[in-house]
Amino acid sequence: MTIKPLADRVVIKMLEAEETTKGGIILAGSAKEKPQIAEVIAVGPGGVVDGKEVKMELKVGDKVIMSKYAGTEIKLDGEEYTILRQSDVLAKID
Repeated sequence: MTIKPLADRVVIKMLEAEETTKGGIILAGSAKEKPQIAEVIAVGPGGVVDGKEVKMELKVGDKVIMSKYAGTEIKLDGEEYTILRQSDVLAKID
């Protein structure tokens, strides 16, 4: 099954949170912060959204930083994804 986002929406998959700190301390599951870095899995076509033309700046495979609690989390075929608006993406990582 594939996900095809509509309008200005993108589908992302969160990247794993780091298990150790830079000092080498291993973090327990409850101590880890929710990761904010994700990979773009699918991108909507853009178009007119709320009366404004939206050009999609993201493409599949981009690594992005997203707002901490943005989007809707879904589970599909055992994988977890988040669907959010392109405007909820804060930055693209090169």
